[in-house]
Amino acid sequence: MNKKRIDVAVGIVVDEAYKILIGQRVIKDRYYKKWEFPGGKFEVGESVEQALKREFFEETGLIIDESEAFLVIEHDYPDRHVRLHIRLVFKFHGDLEAKEGQALKWLQLDDLFALDFLDGNKPILQKLKQVLA
Repeated sequence: MNKKRIDVAVGIVVDEAYKILIGQRVIKDRYYKKWEFPGGKFEVGESVEQALKREFFEETGLIIDESEAFLVIEHDYPDRHVRLHIRLVFKFHGDLEAKEGQALKWLQLDDLFALDFLDGNKPILQKLKQVLA
């Protein structure tokens, strides 16, 4: 079976207290209730930054002012292959709102390791530990 490949823009949004924004999946599939870093699929013709800005506003109400390339990860799930284009975000504004009914939390980096993250997001935690610690 050929797996569908999905390109996803992912944002690691860090506030002034160095807390990181995470969300919990609400789509009722095999990954339901897993934690992830917010973002979403690219639309046709979008750059990583354009997709990230659009997805963040649609999901969280936050407006990303600037982001920088951080990491690209490819991960195979049983039903799909994802390529995560991860960007660090320190400059943003707006009012946080769970526009898709998802749980959103600001947590310190060390607190993230106790949560049940999507497997594809786990390498991000390790890289963040190296960079932000």
